[in-house]
Amino acid sequence: MAKKSAVLLPKTQKILEQMGEQIKYARLRRKLSMELVAERAGISRATLWAIERGTPSVSIGMYAAVLHALNNMDEDLLLVAKDDALGRKLQDLGLKTKQRAPKKNLK
Repeated sequence: MAKKSAVLLPKTQKILEQMGEQIKYARLRRKLSMELVAERAGISRATLWAIERGTPSVSIGMYAAVLHALNNMDEDLLLVAKDDALGRKLQDLGLKTKQRAPKKNLK
């Protein structure tokens, strides 16, 4: 059975490729070999190579394992969609505020 790959828009594919390139540069700046990072992450060198190319069929868990192997960079995943400006605006538009009648002066 052939491995299925996600169908991505070209812009999303470019983002994955850029992320893979950034992971590769992080590994190289630390002077870590592919073999060592793959071993630390518990994956094969071929999978690490696919991650560094931005292959969409690699699971997010594999990306997280590699980021963790690069000295706990997996915490950076917490930044994904953290500041969701559009979502907050849409949420604010849907919020209902209670309408109150003005207070009566009982003097």
